[in-house]
Amino acid sequence: MLDRKYPNGYYRLIRFMPTASRVRRAAPSHTRDPQRTRDRILAAALAEFSAEGFAGARVARIARRARVNKRMLYHYFGNKEDLFRGIFDRKLVERSGWLADAPADLGASLAYWFQMACEDSDWIRLIQWEALGMGDGPVIRESERRAAFAQALVDLRARQARGLIPADLDAGHLLLAIMGLVAFPLAFPQQTRMVTGRSAADPVFRAERAAFLRRFAAALSGARVAPAGGVA
Repeated sequence: MLDRKYPNGYYRLIRFMPTASRVRRAAPSHTRDPQRTRDRILAAALAEFSAEGFAGARVARIARRARVNKRMLYHYFGNKEDLFRGIFDRKLVERSGWLADAPADLGASLAYWFQMACEDSDWIRLIQWEALGMGDGPVIRESERRAAFAQALVDLRARQARGLIPADLDAGHLLLAIMGLVAFPLAFPQQTRMVTGRSAADPVFRAERAAFLRRFAAALSGARVAPAGGVA
């Protein structure tokens, strides 16, 4: 647009510039979900502790795995030992649910516990680290874990009273034997490979192991056992 004329005959050019309007952007909504955050932290801690042990685990790595900063992690769990306790608390609750859902038949129950162990290899590694670090000394949440074992013994004795398992077998040693039957091939995969020629992670081995556990339980209880693929 041409404005008034200057004395020298030129015009001053005035350009109208559009007025910039400030655009307000809606703030991103971050809905905090404390339970989900705790779950992520505990899952990351289980992976870290099972890989490195308690002494080798690092809170900074756990925070990175959980996608939180260290300050947030310490808000939910005061220190590394609290994290370790949190894992055991969760596992105790989880296993009490598994015990309630276990089949009544011993063979089906052994196969069931083996399947649960296959899906929870981090837990097996974690208690291996605990054994290396603590030996025969007191462990985290010992009283609660003793109570869980006591409940398992009650269950075994009830099976013995119903004639499902020989009554002359000591329930404590029987429980240790069952734990070995279920967890040993997964806890010591190199032994499993050398003995069977298969990896403990091989689906074929796992299917064979579950079938063996059923037949072993039938033999223990005195039931007539059919050969593989045969009829009793």
